[in-house]
Order: sequence, then structure tokens, then C-alpha cells
Amino acid sequence: MRAAVITQPGDVEITTVDDPAPGPREVVVEAAATGLCGTDLHILQGEFAPKLPIIPGHEFAGQVVAVGSAVTELAVGTRVAVDPSLFCFECHYCRTGRNNLCERWAAIGVTHPGAAAEFVAAPVANCAVLPENVRTEDAALIEPLSCAVRGYDILRSRLASRVLIYGAGTTGLMMLQLAKATGAASVDVVDINAERLATARQLGCSAGAASADELDRPAYGWDLVVDATGNAKAIQDALGRVGKGGTYLQFGVADYAARATIEPYKIYNQEITITGSMAVLHSFERAASLFATGVIDPDVFISDRLPLASFPDGITRFQAGLGRKIQIQPGLASA
Repeated sequence: MRAAVITQPGDVEITTVDDPAPGPREVVVEAAATGLCGTDLHILQGEFAPKLPIIPGHEFAGQVVAVGSAVTELAVGTRVAVDPSLFCFECHYCRTGRNNLCERWAAIGVTHPGAAAEFVAAPVANCAVLPENVRTEDAALIEPLSCAVRGYDILRSRLASRVLIYGAGTTGLMMLQLAKATGAASVDVVDINAERLATARQLGCSAGAASADELDRPAYGWDLVVDATGNAKAIQDALGRVGKGGTYLQFGVADYAARATIEPYKIYNQEITITGSMAVLHSFERAASLFATGVIDPDVFISDRLPLASFPDGITRFQAGLGRKIQIQPGLASA
């Protein structure tokens, strides 16, 4: 099969590799689409340092084309979205229900061959069957949505919260949609990318600006501040915008070397909560259900649908901040 392979930091090539074969409790999925995200960029840049070479692609959906000998739940031809998370179910964190902190954490498209290819193997337990009203390629958005749902689990937001989101990329826009769906009184968005900020306005943010200084601060500050950029400068600014009794969520994936300064007295005196959200935890099925209700519009979120041969170009566009969600669709013919 054809696949995009990250061979070493900075290098990706389109090549031919062996087709995957399913284990007893696995299926093989013909990938309809896989989304590009910051994790792929970090892997390409050598920051996550998985064992290379690796086929990326952890946001994906497709059709089952083969099933393992012990699979009874799914049949060939079933359309599925796939949770890429691979847990050991044996370590301390797995045994206490914190599987996303697994000591042997792994993921399809990060440590195991991913869906930037024609076919990909996945555990049957990780597959969510798609309803008829959901287009297969659009369902690749369920994985980032499941991360956003996990973020909202962490936030435990109350009705009528005042929300400030840094970053209007895919995950920031999803957090905007979830904030509205959970009864936020206002949702303001900060992004220096004018095109992405325009999308945030299209999706109904209360206000959008290139700097939080340009926004009208709520009378008692923002109750929830979310960083969806991973950018150290944005993080530092965001930390200073949390109102008394408020919560700051680190949702964006930062570089290992990124640093920010906190004010311990302010955190104590104003009872500010600082927390993080790591990937997916018991949220994929719920995200699939939300997606089927139309909580997000795929035609707004997906800006580019590219053939597999254009994977390097897609990464370049993503790195340059162009478009919104960029998808690789292996079934598309090259231009």
C-alpha cells in the first residue's frame, strides 16, 4: 500500500509499505480521511521522538476491510471512526481509571503505524460505528472533538460562564462550539491569524481579536481561560487573564522547552485553578454521539481535502497557519 512515512526529523516521503494484517482482536480500516494536527508537526520536528520511521495519522475514519479471527462485533463494510489511544490496562494509572496517563501510553499514528496510508490496523474496541447521516471522511473530526470533550470534562464549567479561548485552530474552534453548547454567557477568542479569527466569528464567538487587550473584559474577569495554541507567549498572557475563582486550562500542545511564569500568591489569594487536559479519556464515544447531532459543521472546519501524495504539502500549509483542518484522503486522485 501507499503511505506517508516520517523517516527522520524533518523528512517525510510517500512510499510503498506492506499492507497491515489484523491481529485476533483487530480490524483493518481503509482510511477515508486523516486530519493533520500539531502532534504530527511535533513528530516531524523530532520533538515527540517516537521510534522512526513512523506512518503518522491519528485522526481518522474509514471502512472495515478485514477483521481478526476473534472479532465478532464488526463486519467488513462497516464504517467507523477510530480512537487512536492504546493503553496497557495494567499500570497504576490504567487501574485507577486514568488511562490517558498510562505508563506505556501509545497511539496509532504516533507510536504505531497510522492512517496517512491506504490501510491501518486498529483494535476493534477502539472503533465507533458511524450512523448513516455522517459522511465517513468527515468523521475524522471525531478524534479532535473527543479531545475537546475531555477538556470540558476537566473544566467542569457552569452555566453562564465567561470564557476566553486563545487560538482559533481546529481545537480552539471546537472548544468555542462546546462552550456555546454548554451554556456559556460569552465566548471570546484571541488569534493573530485573521482567517481563523474570521471563522471564529462565523461560528458565533462573542468577540474576536488579535490581542486580549482589544476585548472588553467582563466585569469580574473571565471564569474560564483556555489555551489552544501551545505557544509560550500566548500561554503567559492567558495565565494573567483568569478572573477570581476562575480556571485556566492548558489544552494546546506546547514544545517541551516552553516555559511560563506563575504568581503563587495570586493563585492562592484568588483561588485560581490551573489544570491540563491530555488527549482522550472516556470521551470518544460521546464525541461521536455529539458529532452525529451536528454540534460542529464539517464544511466549516475542513478547509483542505488533499490526496495522499500531497501529505508533505499539507504539512507545509499547516505549519504556515493556512486553512483550518487539513485532511489527507488516500482515496482522492492526485492532481
